Order: sequence, then structure tokens, then C-alpha cells
Amino acid sequence: MRLFSPFDIPMSLGDHLEDLRKRLVWPILIMAILFIAGFAMQGLLKRILIKPLQWAIEIVGPEVASQIGMKADSTRLLQAFDLSESTMLSMSVAFDAALVLTFPILIYQLWKFVSVGLKTKEKELGFLFVPLGVIFFYLGACIGYFIGLPYFFVFLINWHVADPTAERMVLGMTLYHGFFVNMTICFGLIMDIPWLVIVLVRVGLVTVDQLVKWRKMVVVINLIAAAAITPTSDAYSLMAIAIPMQLLFELGLLVSRLLVRRTAAGETL
Repeated sequence: MRLFSPFDIPMSLGDHLEDLRKRLVWPILIMAILFIAGFAMQGLLKRILIKPLQWAIEIVGPEVASQIGMKADSTRLLQAFDLSESTMLSMSVAFDAALVLTFPILIYQLWKFVSVGLKTKEKELGFLFVPLGVIFFYLGACIGYFIGLPYFFVFLINWHVADPTAERMVLGMTLYHGFFVNMTICFGLIMDIPWLVIVLVRVGLVTVDQLVKWRKMVVVINLIAAAAITPTSDAYSLMAIAIPMQLLFELGLLVSRLLVRRTAAGETL
């Protein structure tokens, strides 16, 4: 005999909205506190922001950097074009830091809200894949910050130096910040490619054989995405983004194939 449970009573739309509101209170409150703390430490956050550019200058050397007006021993690498730009950048980096630190908490609360209506197996899959997606994203962002961005800046600096029509480089605060954020997000999303492939196969939306048949189409999609990501249209920067994306797709395909075989072997036993 099955005992009656209060969880068997379906929640109304109003109850769902109230539950969502309660779950969002803590992430919003924590993010507000972190934003205030980040604004108080905006100088440190700005130095963190320009670190990849400083590493790129160290790689190319002070002589090359000086040709485009960059000093290897200075943190004053960005140009403000109006009086409010520095203040707006301080607020932007504080918001970025608060969002990065609060994002896992927000994802957890949203997962707790959504998981109420899921079955046990769906909860197990979600609990496995959602944290992995966040972890892979942060891993990709870190790789982009410490490796991808510095060497990408090296390429752009050398290209600028070799251009006979280009004068001294002027980096605006807002433009640099926007480029930094966009590229960091792109590196994070690129690192999520294997995770996405595994999830799509695991939930049954596609099969490994279908993905193998679609490999040529995936190559084209990766090339289009790489062209959209890279600010220049040369083949070198295009391949520097597209090839890792394709390799990560192949990695996700390989892991998916192994998981499918393991699942099939377990069912046979």
C-alpha cells in the first residue's frame, strides 16, 4: 500500500513562482554583496583584466611592444576616451567578478527549482551533467585567460607591427573589456563542446553513428563559429580556433562511444 505524501499534491503556477522567487533571493543578495566588495577592489580587478595583455607584451619583448606604443613595465595600457569611462570600467569588472562567483550558486538554485518535476533517473543525469557543464566552462575560461588570450594578443600585436599602414595602437577601456569578456566566454563555451556531445548522446537526442555521419557538417559549423569569434579573417587565427573545436568534438564523440559500449555491456550482463 502506497502512503500518501504531501509532495503528490501538484503546485499551482503561483506556488512555482513563489518558490522561484525564494530561490533567487540568495543568489541576488550574494551577488550584490560581491559587487560592492568588487567595486572596493576595482584596482586589483583591473590589473587582473590586463594581465593577459601584459603577458603578451612580455612574450613579444619590449622592443616590439614599444613600436606600437606599449610599455612593458607599465599597467597603464588602456585609453579612456571620456571622463566616465574609467568609472564605468570599475563597475563592469566588479559586476563580472560578482557574476563569476555567484554563477554556480545561481545554477544550483535553478536546478533545485527544476528538479522538483523530474523523475529519479532524470535527476541523476542532471546532477551529473549540470555541474560538469559549469566545471568545463570555468576550465575553458581559465585556459583562455592563462594561455589562449596571451598568445592571441601576441598574434595581434605582431600583425599590427608588420602592418605598414598602421600607427601606434590605442586600446580603449570599454573595447578591451568587451573583447576580453567575449573571448573568455568563447573559450568557456568551446571547452563545453565535449560535454554537450556527451549530453546529447546520453539523453538520446542523437546517436554516435549520426554524429559520425554529420562530421563534415560539424567541421563547417566549427569554421563558421571560428570566423564569428575571431576579429581577423586570416587563415591562421581561423584555424587556431576551429581546430581545437573540432578536436574537442572528436573527444566528446570518443567518450560518448565508450559510454554507450559500457552501458550496452552492463545491460547484457
